[in-house]
Amino acid sequence: MSRRCELTGVGPLVGHNVSHSNIKTKRRFLPALSPATLQSDALGQAFRLRVSNKALRTLDFKGGLDIFLLSASDDQLSPRAQKIKRQVKAKLAEQKAA
Repeated sequence: MSRRCELTGVGPLVGHNVSHSNIKTKRRFLPALSPATLQSDALGQAFRLRVSNKALRTLDFKGGLDIFLLSASDDQLSPRAQKIKRQVKAKLAEQKAA
């Protein structure tokens, strides 16, 4: 399983451990991922996604999963999140037409 947030696309970064004697060794900074069950208001169902803690804070700030997905670009979303985004768009277009 990849260590990548399904909503923001953030992944591992590379840097150095720097010792007291200034010796630099490679290390990886892993994102703080946690499995979260997120509720879609438009679809009326819950989705289980692996997201970063920063993405959870952003979801709360923006007002929910649907609004976040509609404003997010497709290149940073995972294929599962893109599928949810398409479903939300279709449902909102259907509600707007009716």
